[in-house]
Amino acid sequence: MDRFVEYIDRHADDLWQQGMQHAAVVGTAIAIATVLGVALGVATWDRPTGRSVAVATTGTFLTIPSFALLGLLIPLLGLGWTPTVVALVVYALLPITRNTVVGLGEVSAAVLEAARGTGMGPVRTMLRVQLPLAWPVILTGVRVSTQLIVGIAAIAAYVAGPGLGNEIFDGLSRLGSRNALNQALAGTLGVVVLALLFDLLFFAVRRLSTPRGLRV
Repeated sequence: MDRFVEYIDRHADDLWQQGMQHAAVVGTAIAIATVLGVALGVATWDRPTGRSVAVATTGTFLTIPSFALLGLLIPLLGLGWTPTVVALVVYALLPITRNTVVGLGEVSAAVLEAARGTGMGPVRTMLRVQLPLAWPVILTGVRVSTQLIVGIAAIAAYVAGPGLGNEIFDGLSRLGSRNALNQALAGTLGVVVLALLFDLLFFAVRRLSTPRGLRV
């Protein structure tokens, strides 16, 4: 334990930099996935066939092993940030799309009828009534996706991606040498801490952005 603490202290700057890179690539991917997933959910929530296809397709993405997907992206996108972001977006789509569909479907028909009765068209009803009411459910999907890809982002070191995965892979590749295990553990602990921080962030966002009457 003393050696581990010493390693953390000596490499704090590197760990901080890699942690920030890890957070940045996750944040970028989840922002893109949120736009795409919500758009896909909005487009298909009231169409049974389209809804089934959207959920099934995004669910299929999750069955692809991360090493395999990242490897397949190398010839197309090279190494570094681009394949990392693309892979993370792909893995993040299912919870967001599914929760958007569920959230919109749970909006009361009476509420929708009342909105139409005030003269709102479909677009205004979606933007001003349905999406705000579905927001807590959608945000839960975004939160789940974020937790999912925080871990997957570590594997992106395989394609020279940014983040704490480099610390983990470097340590594992040198197991048996001095501080190799400490290096791998430091990277792993960093990923865990980052996941907890993201979860706290989404908890705060939910409290601030959800009307009091809709809070659970």
